[in-house]
This record gives sequence, C-alpha cells and structure tokens, in this order.
Amino acid sequence: MNKFTSDSIIAVIGAGTMGAGIAQVAAKANHQVLLFDVAEGAAQKGIQNIRKGLDKLVQRNRITTLEVDALVSRIIPTSDINQLSSADLVIEAIVENLDLKQNLFCQLETICDVNTVIASNTSSISITAIGSKLLRPQNLIGMHFFNPAPIMKLVEVISGLDTDKQVADNVFELAISWGKLAVHAKSTPGFIANRVARPFYAESLRIHQEGAADIATIDWLFRDCGGFKMGPFELMDMIGHDVNYAVTCSVFDAFYHDQRFLPSLLQKELLDAGHLGRKSGRGFYQYNIDKQPVINSQQSSIDLDITSITIVGSLGVAESIIPLFQQHGLTIDRVSVSEDSLETAGKILIGDATLMLTNGQFTVERATRIKCPNLIHFDLSLNYQQSTSIAISTCNNISQQTLNFAIALFQKIEKTVIIIDDIPGMVLARTICMLANEGFDAVNQQVCDESAIDIAMKAGMNYPCGPIEWANEIGLNYTLEILKNLAETYGEDRFRASPLLIRKVAEQQLQSIKNHTTIGKS
Repeated sequence: MNKFTSDSIIAVIGAGTMGAGIAQVAAKANHQVLLFDVAEGAAQKGIQNIRKGLDKLVQRNRITTLEVDALVSRIIPTSDINQLSSADLVIEAIVENLDLKQNLFCQLETICDVNTVIASNTSSISITAIGSKLLRPQNLIGMHFFNPAPIMKLVEVISGLDTDKQVADNVFELAISWGKLAVHAKSTPGFIANRVARPFYAESLRIHQEGAADIATIDWLFRDCGGFKMGPFELMDMIGHDVNYAVTCSVFDAFYHDQRFLPSLLQKELLDAGHLGRKSGRGFYQYNIDKQPVINSQQSSIDLDITSITIVGSLGVAESIIPLFQQHGLTIDRVSVSEDSLETAGKILIGDATLMLTNGQFTVERATRIKCPNLIHFDLSLNYQQSTSIAISTCNNISQQTLNFAIALFQKIEKTVIIIDDIPGMVLARTICMLANEGFDAVNQQVCDESAIDIAMKAGMNYPCGPIEWANEIGLNYTLEILKNLAETYGEDRFRASPLLIRKVAEQQLQSIKNHTTIGKS
C-alpha cells in the first residue's frame, strides 16, 4: 500500500459542516479535493461556506486573498459519485447510519481502484461492523475528525478488525502532515475521546442530582479550579442534549449497560421537555433572559486575625498551596504524623478546625472514622496558585465558629470560598479520578496507549491536562484511594477501579519496598 503524498487525490463525501471542513483541511495541505454530495448544489454551497469562513480570516490578516483563492480552487464540487474513481483516499462524512454507510462503501468499491483507502468520519459506529459487508475491509479505516475540523487538532485513526496495519499507519502519517495530532485506536464504542469523556458529564450530573451544588457553581469550579474552558453543564447545553444524551446511550448500550456509562435521568428530563440547550433557547441554562445563575460562594469577609497554622504530615498534591500561606505572612508549624494516628494523610490545623484534601468519602464519614468532628474537606485544584476560589464541605453539625476559621484562612490567601454540600469526592477530585480511571481502562483493554489518551482529551476535548497525566501528577495512589472510597460509599460497580491502575499502584508500592530494603542493607 503506497503512502500518501501531496499529489494524492482526496475525495470527501458529504458537504455539510464536517465534510466541508475536512475538504478545507485537505485542500490547505495542497491536495486536489473532490467534494461530493448527493443533493444537487450542496457541494457548491459547501465550498461557498468554506470561502465565507476563510474570508473572515482574511479580515483578521491570518491569510491572504490569494491564498484563499488558491485553496478554494483545489476543491472540485460534484454530485456524480462516479467522478470519485480517481481518488486515492475517500473520506465519508454522512449521517450516522450503519446501513447507509455500508451501502455507500460497497458502491465505492465498484467505482474506485482496488488500492483506494476508504475512511469513515463516524464518531460512534463500529469500523468493524461497517467493513463486514465490504469486499476489501482491509482498506477501510476510521478517520474521526472533531468539529470544526479546520480548527480542532485531533484525528482518531480507528482500525477495524480487518484493517491493514499499513493502511492505518499511512492515514496516521497523512493526518500528521495535515497539521493534526493523530492517535491510533481500536474500533471500540466511543473510540477514545467520546468514551473517556463520559465521566466529565456523568459525575457532574450525579453531583447536581444529589444536591451537592447548583449547575453554575459546578461549572465555575471546573473553569476556575480545573482549568477547563467550559464547565460540563454549559458544554452539554452547547453540544445539545439530543446529541450528548444519544452518545451516552450509544456507549452505554454498546458496553452492555456497564454502569460507568449510565445515562442521567436529569438529562433525559430536559430532552423529554424539548430543552435541548442553546439551540432551543433553554437547557440547564435559559438563553432568552439576561439574568443568569450565580455561584454559591461565601460573599462576606470573616473578621479573624489568622497569623499561624499547623500542618501535620504531607498534604500530597495540595502541598502547592503552602507557598500561598507563606506569601501572605502566615507562620507555618510543620509536624510529623504521630505513629498512633488513625489517618496518615496530611492536615491543616487552624483554630479548632481540621482541613484535609478530600479522599473520596463523605466528610462526615471520614470525620467519624478518624474521630475528628471538626473536619472540613477541601477539593482538588489543577493549580492552587492560579485558581481564585476553593471548594469546601463540612459535617452538618459543625459550628459556625469552626467553619469561620476555614473560611478566614482561605480568604487570607485571597480565595473565594465555595461551600458545597457534603458529597463523596467533592467535585473536581471525584471527576478527575473517574476520567483517569476510564483512560486507564481503555489502555488496559488495548484500545490505545497512554499517550493517546492524553493527546485525545487535550486536542479533541480541549482538556487542560490529559487524564492520565493528571493522575500521575496528583498521585496514582491518591487516585485509587478516591475510587475505592467512592465504590465503598456508594456500593456501585460504576466506581470500580481499572485493573491497570491497581497494578500500577502495586508496582509503585513494590518499588518503594525494594528501595527501602536496599537502603536498609547499605
């Protein structure tokens, strides 16, 4: 199978937003592009839309008119599928329907050369299933672009059971030559990005459903403390609940109703009411009114003169908050965890309050276990130095005086304090660990490698950090602790830890034992 070059002819089937976007990407890379659509005039309209988009870039001095003219001239519209016979690669971007795709590809096999590679831009249909009706399934590949194709960097290169490895490698290299970040993946439900992203929506919906926080507060925490460009509820509204819910159901069904992908009744209610998000004017938010929900934060300043704190043990990933305490003039007394302590995790002592990073349990559950009635949990943050807020949760019967000590401490370092109801794992810690767990499970099931997970989620979903990268940063042991505590508290298979994560933590622990043994012998 020959590799693709700039002389290779690329055909794109479907001149809608995605198809036209793919045609633009290929034409920008100096390919001759055949843009086909069965509807008369649709291909010409697609090219007009490409030009309109490029003209906006001309106005911003991002591209010249001559470059636009040259790019558009390389795209040839057609409504005659037989004109695709010269194509070296055909990329299909039609509706998500297995029968339609199979019929189209069977037709292409009678038109195109035996070496022509046929690619589907499907986001959810099995490449193996599409190929089951083809004479040359080895030439079939998934080439999943993300919308808008000219802007989004990710391309998932999906191999079906019969896909030739050389075909997959050639398409991968072609995507790279087009300036994309390509990843290899096996044909499994949701591929990489749509599978690994499910907990981003599912955990947020569950947190809201259980009354821990309102949607505006959850979205804010993801943006401010998590570094995400959009929170889950505003993102679902933008995608459209008809689309987002359908993808969740598709993955849930394809994985034989694995509880990790369980659809949300909250989202189903919106769908039943016709509240599809931005497209209908209402989803989780209402878009036909000026006033929008505000975050539930501690507005008033607590008048307490905080001058010193005690930190017992290591705060783990939250150690990065300590320089903030120092920069704001706090004296810090650091002491070791006592040998008879019921909890080895680090804690911050201020007044009669004990602050600890959430471990995936209810605050009250942990407080009872470690015999600490004044325990206050705080949530994970991507960067404690840069975030402007911090989320805390308490036991129901905690005194206002104790709570004020925690609020005053965080206000001292200029954080807006957001108090959420007591819920296992809070918001970010719970969701990030679930995202990482899904990433590890995809790797464990040989869908792709670890680097592909992080590339896919950053380039395809605009995540600020790859889930596996993030898990390594906060600590695999901490990630596993969160998941185990969630599983124990809820008693649901939804929170089961990936075998790969369990194995990696055990490997780290064994290495630590070896290191201590070596030191002892020396």
